[in-house]
Amino acid sequence: MPRLCGDERDKSMVDSPPNDMLNLEAIWRALEDVKDPEIPVISVIEMGIVRDVILNNNQVRVVMTPTFSGCPALHVMRQDIARRIKQLGYPEVSVEVRIYPPWRTDWITDEGRKKLKDFGVAPPSIQGDRQGVTFFELSTCPYCDSEKTTLKNNFGPTLCRSIYFCEACQQPFEQFKAL
Repeated sequence: MPRLCGDERDKSMVDSPPNDMLNLEAIWRALEDVKDPEIPVISVIEMGIVRDVILNNNQVRVVMTPTFSGCPALHVMRQDIARRIKQLGYPEVSVEVRIYPPWRTDWITDEGRKKLKDFGVAPPSIQGDRQGVTFFELSTCPYCDSEKTTLKNNFGPTLCRSIYFCEACQQPFEQFKAL
């Protein structure tokens, strides 16, 4: 199916009832359009927030895990996810929030990490088997790739980010906290 843009896409999707072409794969692709409200260059898929999609006839259930259980963008993400799937023609959509297992920064896709960096937010390091929040992680500047950075404030504009300063290029930047 060709990818359409803006109002053209939305109108064509609303007018089309679900059919064989609009299956789970199409729903996952549509969710790539749903952006994180706090970092609008990255999708909920690239952030690893959407964990599962269950399709049963015309009913769609999306399972999501927020980055933090108290994430202020949770309500907006749920609405945006449901709205996007309804645009595909599915009338019954539920978005279930699960906090176990807790979201991990390792769930951010490689493309998502690149988009974070391009946006000026240093992506978190891969944690592997380590568990817990890493508050004092060394950070690489997303602007000049220098490791000569200093943590200025562990609490950024959201719970999931810290404020750093790059000594090399003199730029302040945010880093996504590693979980």
